[in-house]
Amino acid sequence: MSSASPHAGKPRRPRTKPGNPQRPGDTGKVIDEYAMRRLGEGLRPYVAWCVGYRQAGIEPTVHRGLPSPWLTMIVTLDEPVVISQHPDPRQPASSHDFLLGGLHTAPALVTHDGRQSGIQLALTPLGARALLGMPAAELASIDVEAADVLGRLAGEVRERVLAAPDWAGRFDVLEAFLAGRVRAAHAPGRQGPRPEVSYAWDRLRQTGGAVSVADLAAETGWSPRHLGEQFRAETGLSPKAGARVVRFDRARRRLLRAQAGGGRVTFAELAAECGYYDQAHLAREFRDLAGCPPSVLLAEEFRNVQAALEGEWE
Repeated sequence: MSSASPHAGKPRRPRTKPGNPQRPGDTGKVIDEYAMRRLGEGLRPYVAWCVGYRQAGIEPTVHRGLPSPWLTMIVTLDEPVVISQHPDPRQPASSHDFLLGGLHTAPALVTHDGRQSGIQLALTPLGARALLGMPAAELASIDVEAADVLGRLAGEVRERVLAAPDWAGRFDVLEAFLAGRVRAAHAPGRQGPRPEVSYAWDRLRQTGGAVSVADLAAETGWSPRHLGEQFRAETGLSPKAGARVVRFDRARRRLLRAQAGGGRVTFAELAAECGYYDQAHLAREFRDLAGCPPSVLLAEEFRNVQAALEGEWE
């Protein structure tokens, strides 16, 4: 994520196709709108990015909710998020007005009927205790209604978001809510992640998942087994699984940036750049984590509004 932007602290101008109205109730009209907010410095250790989107009159589709190094928070605006398949196949299909989802190593399948709208935030797993009042592990591989975690506060926040007149106002509501959660988390007696776990997660992110579990353990002073237990208890993933997710996310974003910029990167080059043994290793990991080959994922992701927006923060 870039550290400086001329848009810092304010939303991007919504993009809407010229000549089309921006009211979601205008049926039959194409709406293709988004906004972005780079949150204040005090929230950046807790929230990686924040985007708003509103689309209508587009082709119905199924979108892959891919593994990433962040928890998902989505506050919907006009219609719920419909998940036809969760990362954990034991969880039945569901719909959500205010969704929270944990780290996972398999894709979810999200459907829409030609309309989707909301604000999506990427929460850091080390910030889950502060923002949600629980370790990220409590949400591993599942998606829940935010009220199950935040109580009636979730409904109050969404009502304030819906009442805001524009993207700037909606982002302001969420930023104030999150800042309040962080302030409360600093009260005496509130427990944060173990420093050794925080160090291990940060190292995985900094190295793109290229550091070994043995090296992480040596650097923290813990045994590999103890590190694995504590890391999983905090994030919901083992250190090895965390490295796979970080590496996959890096490779996926590299592909998106290359295509968005009109460039080209071969899968062999991508494998070498992102720490895979070879192209075959990269292909296996994409099939395991995304459920499809890299070429298929690239075609799907480039059409997906949230995926395209996420890449702008890198």
